[in-house]
Amino acid sequence: MSVKLKICGLRRVEDIRIINETLPTYAGFVFAQSKRQIDLNTALILKEQLDQRIQTVGVFVDSTIENIVNIVASGAINLIQLHGNENQQYISQLRERVNIEIIKALRVNNSTIYDFKSASYLLLDSGGGSGKTFDWTSVPKLKKPFFLAGGISIDNMSEAIESFNPYALDISSSVETNGFKDYQKILEFSNKLKKLNGEYDE
Repeated sequence: MSVKLKICGLRRVEDIRIINETLPTYAGFVFAQSKRQIDLNTALILKEQLDQRIQTVGVFVDSTIENIVNIVASGAINLIQLHGNENQQYISQLRERVNIEIIKALRVNNSTIYDFKSASYLLLDSGGGSGKTFDWTSVPKLKKPFFLAGGISIDNMSEAIESFNPYALDISSSVETNGFKDYQKILEFSNKLKKLNGEYDE
C-alpha cells in the first residue's frame, strides 16, 4: 500500500496553490493556538480553492466538542485531528456528534497509551509541533493505521517508511523556509515519496 502524505499548517492562498500542484492526500488546518493557527473564515476560503481530491484535516488541542462540531458542520474539514489530552470518553462523545474520521495524536514517550478504540487513526509525534524526531525504537507494533510526524524530512523519510510502514507521513516545518511553505521543498518531498511508493521512475 502506498504511503499517503499530509502537509499540515496551511494558512495562505499561496500554500493552496502549491499543494494543488503536488496533490498530497491530506491538508492540515490548525485551529489550535499556534503560529500556524487560522480561523474558520480563513479555512473556508482556503478550502474553496483547494483541489477536491485533497482532504482537509482540522487540528484541535483540547477544544470544546461544540466548537469542533460547528467547524465540521461548516464543511471546512473532512477529518478531525485531536492533538491534546483528549481521552477515550471525549472521542466517544465526539463520535456521537460527527460522522467523519478522527485522528488521535499521541506524544510518544515511555508511558504512551496506544489504545484509542474510537479513533480511526493514530498519529505519532514528538509533541507540540517541535519538528524533532522521537525515539523510533520505542514504538510497539500497532494494529491501527497511523500517521508518522515529528521531524520527518526528505533525508529520513526512507528510513521512516522502512522502519514503520506508516499509513501516512505528516510534515510541516521540514517543508518551510522562514516559517512559510516552500514550493521547491514540497515538490522534492512529494516526488521522492512517489518514487518510494513506486508511482513513477525517473
